[in-house]
Amino acid sequence: MPTTSHIRRAVCRLRVTTEAAAVAFTLLLVMAVGVPPAGAQKLPTDPKASCTVSASVFNGWFQSGSPSLNGVVNPANSVTFPNAPNCSFYQWAQQMFLWLTSPAPKTYGGGGGRIFASPAFFTVSPADSTGKRTLIPNDVSGILHMNLRAAQAGVHGLPVIMSKSGEMFEVQPAKLSPAGKPLVLNQAGKEVEASKATLQNGKLVLLDNAGKPIQGAKPILRKLAPQTEETKQPGPEPVTEDLIAQKLTIAGTTVFLNTTGGVIDVEQGQADDSVLEAQNGSLIYYVTMVNDVYAYFLTGTKDGGISPKPTQFPTTAAELAMITTFASAHGRTFPDPDALAVEVKSAWIETAGLANKSHYITTQAVIPTYDKSKPKKWVKNGEKTTELALVGMHVVGSANGHPEMIWATFEHFGNAPNAAYSYTSTSGTTKTVPRDTTGTWLFCKSGAASPFNEAHMTFSSGDIVAVAPHNISPTNIIRWKPFGGASNASPNPVDTLSADSNSEIISIDNSVSSKMPSGDIRNHYYMTGATWTINGKSFNTNFGNPGNSAIVDGRGVGTSQLANTSMETFQQINHMFNKHANNCFNCHKSDKLRVSHVACDEVFGCSAGIQPLF
Repeated sequence: MPTTSHIRRAVCRLRVTTEAAAVAFTLLLVMAVGVPPAGAQKLPTDPKASCTVSASVFNGWFQSGSPSLNGVVNPANSVTFPNAPNCSFYQWAQQMFLWLTSPAPKTYGGGGGRIFASPAFFTVSPADSTGKRTLIPNDVSGILHMNLRAAQAGVHGLPVIMSKSGEMFEVQPAKLSPAGKPLVLNQAGKEVEASKATLQNGKLVLLDNAGKPIQGAKPILRKLAPQTEETKQPGPEPVTEDLIAQKLTIAGTTVFLNTTGGVIDVEQGQADDSVLEAQNGSLIYYVTMVNDVYAYFLTGTKDGGISPKPTQFPTTAAELAMITTFASAHGRTFPDPDALAVEVKSAWIETAGLANKSHYITTQAVIPTYDKSKPKKWVKNGEKTTELALVGMHVVGSANGHPEMIWATFEHFGNAPNAAYSYTSTSGTTKTVPRDTTGTWLFCKSGAASPFNEAHMTFSSGDIVAVAPHNISPTNIIRWKPFGGASNASPNPVDTLSADSNSEIISIDNSVSSKMPSGDIRNHYYMTGATWTINGKSFNTNFGNPGNSAIVDGRGVGTSQLANTSMETFQQINHMFNKHANNCFNCHKSDKLRVSHVACDEVFGCSAGIQPLF
């Protein structure tokens, strides 16, 4: 990588006009910091340097001791993690991403793939009907098995929707009559078939089979089980019952009702099990993996091989020693145990027809195929092995002081445009970057205007079904909270203002990019944020009063309104900060094992979820 002094000498050698020299300097600077090519997302070059990585520290990330093109990076040492907000968390996330996406060395099984797809990691199967999942060892072929997007699960294991005002509701399906019509309760508490839905004076009215209004209509909701550990330890604050919705589909019209029978105001096309399709017609596929430490920790926890039985993910050297001893007794050693427990969820697109394929990390995978002859319903008809490109990744891991895990996310620069955002510049002034959808995006048409993030289809019993009034088709996606920062109008004093928070992320993205070798494929990805809780406690939704400056255990901090356009696509929100704002911990509330929805099933508990390896 050229240094600043090299750039200045190069400019001086250009015996041209002052204006031309300035242009040359700018071009060389762009080359130096690895700004993405035209048509993709670009980061401001002048954020306040509030979070950076020194050259000596960055050099130490690489196994060779210095940055090398597509070189192997060591994982962050999560055992000795400094736990000093906020920059150490962002440095941890950046190093972990570079490690996961490094070429797999011989110590990881090699094979030409990336570390996350190496034999040191395990693919997590989808849950069966009882919530159980299987750990599938990755092999040297690097071929992964991926599935379509499934519903974003809430804390009770139900799909979620977002209202226009920003509340996140978990959705229960309607109870159906023998005729297949949704049942509701009338004001007398009697179950009645809803045959038609109509608007009267601007309010939804449900009609019975005789065409008469159902007075006091309310949904029939099943009681939710308390969310506690198998050890009966107290769980975190439960989701309140008023944030449960019911989905009613009546004569082709879908509405979501709250517990009192009121209609939840959602964007047109909002769905509770949405499927994402790119502008080039490719569906987006997903896979979840865990590392060897995670796999053996959970195996020893669930089969009794680690005693006393852990209730939290490992965060200390002593806890790690118990896992390595257990693994050693079963003939397994870890290449990098200090990474602690790591979970990775990633999103992928087919490379066929993908522009700039060389700008993407790719892999071979088995994916489902569909009969696409009908515009309203695609029927699954088999599977195929094909090449896929990485578009997004969640990096989740336990670290010193944080059993609730650090939750970070990364995206490809070409995914989607940003909504307007602010950041703090090097001069200390706040600058605003306006929304600009012009460009070449995977998930958005150039120059697109609202509506954004409108689901056009859902996943249903293995098939893909259109959401009325659409056919199965791409939609325009935007990143509403570009770097996950809370609004400047936030009533919560613990969160930094969005401009300062955004600057920290932009600053470290630029810092890492400027030190990466030119041409490294990982430079086409950037971190959009990371979040954790204060003191590593279960997520606490009590934000306190605006005048209360006390630190609240379990408050989600860092970039606390975090979403990835390839994964939380349709759960994003566009409004001021409130207690229902989008946050990883809205669904992953615990500091116990069930903080991971693959470790413990949200419905069936910790006896389900990932099953022991042996």
